[in-house]
Amino acid sequence: MTPNDLRTQYIAFFFVRGHAELPSAPLVPENDPTTLFTGFGMQPLVPYLLGQPHPEGKRLVNSQKSFRSGDIEEVGDNRHTTFFEMLGNWSLGDYFKKEQLQWCFEFLTQTLELDPKKLFVTVFRGNDAVPRDTESVKIWKTLFSDVGMQAQDVDFSERDGMQNGRIFYYDEKKNWWSRSGVPSAMPTGEPGGPDSEVFYDFGAELGLHESSPYKNQPCHVNCDCGRFLEIGNSVFMQYQKQADGSFTELPQKNVDFGGGLERILAAVHDEPDIFKTEFFSDLRNKLLDGINKVIIDQTNPEYTKLTNTRESRVRIFLDHSRAVIFLMGEGIKPGKNEREYVVRRLIRRADDQLSILKLDHELYWKEAISHYKKVYKNVYSASWDQENILGIIINELRIYGTVFKNVEKIKIELIKLKEKFSPISLASTYAGPVLFHYQSTYGIPSTATLPLIEEVGLLPKYAFTSFNKEKAYHQEKSRTASKGMFKGGLADHSENVTKYHTATHLLHAALRKVLGEHVSQQGSNITGERLRFDFSHPTALTEEQKKKVEDMINEKIKEDLPVTQEMVSKDEALKQGAMAFFKEKYADTVSMYTIGKDLKKGWFSKELCGGPHVAHTGEIGPIKITKEESVGSGIRRIYVQFA
Repeated sequence: MTPNDLRTQYIAFFFVRGHAELPSAPLVPENDPTTLFTGFGMQPLVPYLLGQPHPEGKRLVNSQKSFRSGDIEEVGDNRHTTFFEMLGNWSLGDYFKKEQLQWCFEFLTQTLELDPKKLFVTVFRGNDAVPRDTESVKIWKTLFSDVGMQAQDVDFSERDGMQNGRIFYYDEKKNWWSRSGVPSAMPTGEPGGPDSEVFYDFGAELGLHESSPYKNQPCHVNCDCGRFLEIGNSVFMQYQKQADGSFTELPQKNVDFGGGLERILAAVHDEPDIFKTEFFSDLRNKLLDGINKVIIDQTNPEYTKLTNTRESRVRIFLDHSRAVIFLMGEGIKPGKNEREYVVRRLIRRADDQLSILKLDHELYWKEAISHYKKVYKNVYSASWDQENILGIIINELRIYGTVFKNVEKIKIELIKLKEKFSPISLASTYAGPVLFHYQSTYGIPSTATLPLIEEVGLLPKYAFTSFNKEKAYHQEKSRTASKGMFKGGLADHSENVTKYHTATHLLHAALRKVLGEHVSQQGSNITGERLRFDFSHPTALTEEQKKKVEDMINEKIKEDLPVTQEMVSKDEALKQGAMAFFKEKYADTVSMYTIGKDLKKGWFSKELCGGPHVAHTGEIGPIKITKEESVGSGIRRIYVQFA
């Protein structure tokens, strides 16, 4: 079975069961300042899971492109990736546990023909506020019984391991979902609920647990040894937290299922290493062939060194190169800020592996682009410009080469410090801040400084421990700053964000009326403190143009125009003149907002949009343009705040 076969069969399975297929949303989420990337399948559907009607109905299905930058350091084992596809199906107040678990089991065991004996499941154990999920347990027992299996349910214990169980109760850290985490962390009014995960067993006979770092501990379905692989998770949004800390049942119960396409494909092929599936196998084989050609003499110490680490390094290149190509395919280039820096980091970390493996850089980047273009043909890759992507990567590698000229500066700085402190004190206390400074300022990875650290006479163990402490300190500072920066973000639909979001419609329309109809939205970012709007325009705005735009917006706010939502076909919306600059993400039936007293003529703004809006423009209050700047060739950025 190929990736395309699996994707198609999943969509078809739920389509015949009344689900509308949704297109994959972009990897860069629109109008959500709380995150850089779309990291899970339900992310674009949060407003609908919270109660907003979806134009396509109550049953939905899709395969969603996803990227998680937080997993970069995890890549290298046989299952972690940064980019992946999430197969998902949703019920918005329609079916619930019985239908969901039955369909999940049916798809896995009948459509994909997975052996039921290789499937294990987990459920929520319950706590003082929420009961254990015995309903899901009863359903699972029936499903296994229908295929002639007796499924024993047991409370998970790290000390006892499997306990001959088939269904395992886990605590809230493993089998509870809400946007805020465990029940105790949820604010009043937030929905959440138990989830039920499905794991595939590759078999004890492979000896994966015995050859892992966890060999002295009992194995269990959530063990990281590699024997078990999570292939799906059904979240049941069943409860709402109350002011007194208790939980009540939601009037509209939702289902959110997500299953990694790469992982499910690995289970179909009974292959513990996802990098040996069709997503990666051809490129992986070329990399391994290249390594074998570089070092033919197996008695060479370098051969042994490469053999011990090559699988991990090959996996890093396979994953990171794919993520880079997808992100660049959506227009994100390597750079210094936010998303751009993530792409830069991925390119450099991937290329470090080619250096260590002694492989030709340009050749294998070219091979990677060609490989993934072929794998995702007719799905995602049609718009990828191979030559352009390769050119940008090669240019980034040239920049990376100049970065290492700064390594000598690290050596000089450490030698100066060595004159003042003992080697252990220097390595364990002062080396970390130095290494972190050069990584964050010049992009020099800490691992690239290993020869230098040894040359100066420091113990790498202490130096890298110090570096990790410094890194953790700055990460915590960044998280704290982000909480403040994104206070009242769009995902929370706060009053200020709702006002700013509606103001983007006024801003967009005003820019087109003042500058011309060539203006089109290129992106936006909205917090509780301001709105940021990117648009196409070749030159900076004059003071007169900015004043005209600002005055026009404030005039429409003063007129207190009604803001009206209509559910119409996409063709009808475009026929009426609605603006839709991200057409590929819209379904056949769309949400259209009109600002104006007459919906058919004389309106000021008409756009396709799914975000929150005020009822009348007068609710926004006066605004002011605070800044206007360039963010690239032909792209301008404008900032607006309440006056």
